[in-house]
Amino acid sequence: MKRLPILLITLFFGRKISAQEIMPQPAPVAKIGKSIFANEIKRNFSRKGNWFFHWGYNFSWYDESDIHFKGPGYDFTLKDVKAHDRPKRLSLEYLDPTLITTPQFNFRFGYFIKDNYSISIGWDHMKYVMDIPQTVNVEGYINSTISNPAIPTGAYAGTYNNTPLQVKDNMLTFEHTDGFNYISTEIERYDDLWVAPSRETSLTFETGLGVGMMIPRSDVHLFGVGKNNFWNIAGYGISAKAGIKFYITKGFYVQNTTKVGFTDLSRIHTTGRNDIDRASQTIRYAENLTVLGYQF
Repeated sequence: MKRLPILLITLFFGRKISAQEIMPQPAPVAKIGKSIFANEIKRNFSRKGNWFFHWGYNFSWYDESDIHFKGPGYDFTLKDVKAHDRPKRLSLEYLDPTLITTPQFNFRFGYFIKDNYSISIGWDHMKYVMDIPQTVNVEGYINSTISNPAIPTGAYAGTYNNTPLQVKDNMLTFEHTDGFNYISTEIERYDDLWVAPSRETSLTFETGLGVGMMIPRSDVHLFGVGKNNFWNIAGYGISAKAGIKFYITKGFYVQNTTKVGFTDLSRIHTTGRNDIDRASQTIRYAENLTVLGYQF
């Protein structure tokens, strides 16, 4: 009697059907990405197809950088300029939604194309402030008046041949403080360091590479003339990162990442006379960011 259903189906379809074809089959097992670490406990689910986003804050450090200024009556380079970031002090401003973009922040939104690979887009809002005063070597020339309408340069007029010069605020203020904005696309890889017996909590090592645009808002005054310029696409950046992501639950996580980058800014706005006055520089930086995120 047990073979009667199989016999009837065989007669109906005109071929022999095995018992395996009509019996319920187990659900396929998720393909889990391989980790470079030998974990005793492994995840029993895949992250492929998941989305994620996070928000947090950063500190940054800048290598010495040459800044080239050019326009009517001047063409000079400040060598090995020192600069620093400008984080907001810890206060209730970090919790005020109307001031959420005031501190140095990070935002990223991404998608897992495989269990252990994702692609993402994001915004690193850093701040770059040239140290003033400081002594640097200068190469080039500065006439007694520059730009148009004319700006007097006073005692700074002259020809410089790698000449030491103390730069004071009556000569220059130079900041990307609203900000030193890196808008990038990144690809990330993940390797589980540790997985809890529940499989919900885990510690993951993240690495990644990025490329994107630099869109600073540069606050520059050259010999007393300038403005907090409007945002503009000033150049490009590339970056690499490594960090630790702690999954508190399967969805919520906290992450700390260190990123190093190179940026080339060839179109920096200075006096506000963007058709004649401009600056350029390359900046190498290191950034440490801490974020809170959710994966879904």
